[in-house]
Amino acid sequence: MVWPHGIKLAVYLINSYFGDLNAKVCDCLLRRGTQPLAQVVRFTELSRENVRNCLLVLIHHNCVQAFAVQQEGAFGEAPKVFTQYMALFDNIIHKLRFPKFIEIVSEELGKECEEIFEGLLQHGRLSLSQIIDRYKQTSNQDWNHRNDSKQNKIGDRTDNIPAQTLEQRALAAAAPMESLRFLVETDTWNNSEEKTDIKTMDVKCGTKRKQDNLESNTELLDTDEKKVLWRANFEEFIRRLRHKACVANVKVNVHNDAAIILAATLELSRHSETKLRIDNSVPQSINAIYDEVIKREGGLGMDLERIRASLGELGCKAPLMEIDETYSVDLKNIIEQARIEEVESIVLKRYGREAYRMFRLLSKNDHLLETDKISDTTFVEKKDALKILFKLWKDDYLDMKKVITPGARQSEFVLWKINKQSLWLHVLDEMYHAALNLRLRITHEQEQEKEILQMPRERLVGELGDRYRRLRKVRITLESSLMNLDDSLMLFHDF
Repeated sequence: MVWPHGIKLAVYLINSYFGDLNAKVCDCLLRRGTQPLAQVVRFTELSRENVRNCLLVLIHHNCVQAFAVQQEGAFGEAPKVFTQYMALFDNIIHKLRFPKFIEIVSEELGKECEEIFEGLLQHGRLSLSQIIDRYKQTSNQDWNHRNDSKQNKIGDRTDNIPAQTLEQRALAAAAPMESLRFLVETDTWNNSEEKTDIKTMDVKCGTKRKQDNLESNTELLDTDEKKVLWRANFEEFIRRLRHKACVANVKVNVHNDAAIILAATLELSRHSETKLRIDNSVPQSINAIYDEVIKREGGLGMDLERIRASLGELGCKAPLMEIDETYSVDLKNIIEQARIEEVESIVLKRYGREAYRMFRLLSKNDHLLETDKISDTTFVEKKDALKILFKLWKDDYLDMKKVITPGARQSEFVLWKINKQSLWLHVLDEMYHAALNLRLRITHEQEQEKEILQMPRERLVGELGDRYRRLRKVRITLESSLMNLDDSLMLFHDF
């Protein structure tokens, strides 16, 4: 799925971090999809060397994934290998939420791990020796006793790649969901063959790819070009932020007990050997949930019946047999309700309370509603209701259908409905647009006061001090707004 303003935001972020040439290459891949080097050179009108350098930078910073496709040659000819390049839109947008990722590491793993993690975010991928060298440069503490501590899921390596479609396999190499380790080739470009700093995958077009082609090749480990690199595991951070958002939503819309129980269930799911699904938490026994709940603040006084009641309010069905009393929470429904509330809030702010009441009525009905029915139920005059409904339809918040009754005296009815899937995509693109505007505003404010930012702090007195304090206040407000908006972005795209 391509979001026009999402692409603009991603390209702007790349421009901010890596310059306009890298942004041009990224823009080409985002708009045109997966491309070989020759096509990128053609469409960007940059030199081959510039494109190669840009691709290396973007690959190293986890913004582009390279993979090789093997195509059968003509009769009597050897198979040909083509290297393709794919922009990783999600990884680029993740740059917006780096402060949130750093906060999670700081809270859960401490200051030392935070310093290591910042290095991974700053440099994209680092070898263990590079991580150690950087840590020593930023800290005078001895590293020896920390070599194998607190690695958990800060860094990310993978042993294999699951059998999926061509681009899904390539994407999995860059973003393995559950793996802890991966081996990465740090190849260099040469004139005879295109190479990348990642493990390429030989795939025959039109044939099923074999799993052993994607497994770690032990022979490659003996070469000088093979090196283990570490990078941030974005998927783990998004999972934790998803859980945090679900708990916060339940606390507001159900009650605090349910939020405590949901947090306990999700914590158990995170440590379970069973692969965590996005739509549901991993099924857990009532006893395990109870043991986890009473460890939490506010959960000590809960008994089993109170926990069962709250699980019921979370939408969990009572088990048929008490022998195997397990519960799984429907996260998909919680997220769906949070999305509806988010859009209802937008409608209220943008179109007013009457529009909000009509939109809320439609959001609770999956079938088409006639104008008179909407007007009567929401106590809005039909003339005003029709005007508001047409406004919402024009702005892509509603679907409209006209029905003409058969017979001599034909009548026309206008029916209305919310198509949630298309609405989510529309709202998401609007959010990307708003995020881009906020980033542009932050950059504009900094450019306007560039000389103030370059001055020593002791010289910022009087009028200069006032200008500095104003800039600081404006920047804090804008960046706070951007972080809040990013919460909504994740709700509609990542969760």
